[in-house]
Order: sequence, then C-alpha cells, then structure tokens
Amino acid sequence: MIPYAFHPEAAAEFEEASAFYEVRMVGLGKSFAAEVERAVSHIREFPDAGSPGGISIRGALIPRFPYSLVYRVVGDDVQIIAVSHHRRRPGYWRHRTE
Repeated sequence: MIPYAFHPEAAAEFEEASAFYEVRMVGLGKSFAAEVERAVSHIREFPDAGSPGGISIRGALIPRFPYSLVYRVVGDDVQIIAVSHHRRRPGYWRHRTE
C-alpha cells in the first residue's frame, strides 16, 4: 500500500466528527473512525477507485455516515484533503490543494 497523510485541516475535521459522534452515542465516534480508517486503507490499495471530483481530485464515501474523503495522489503518496460532510458547502476545501 502507498503512504498517506492527512492535511492538517482534514485531520481536524476527522477529530471533530469523531468527537461529535461519540457525544451523540457512546461508541459511534469509534465506529466513524473505523469506517474512515477502512476507507483510507481502500484508497491506499486502490488509489484510482474514488469518484473523480476535478483535476487530480477524487472522493470516497464513508459507509454509514454522510461524509466523504476528498483526496489526491501526488507521486507515490495519497493526500487526504478533507473529511467532508455531505451537507457542507461544496468545494470549501479547494484552497487546500494550492
């Protein structure tokens, strides 16, 4: 599998969403984190599997949750650009690709 890294703002989104779900129901935050980790593993193994979302940008759905991982492959690395809620303003993360 290829290496990966979360953009600092994407890492913060991941932590915030996990904490939100954990407050809502004990264990739900851990379930969210596990689904994100599973999606990251899938992306690392099959980097072209995500839905195209622009030039070099792809998205992968997080099962059971209204989130997607927005990512790109740069060289031999996967960069997670956003942990994006489906009801959030589309493209809010675009400045992170510059």
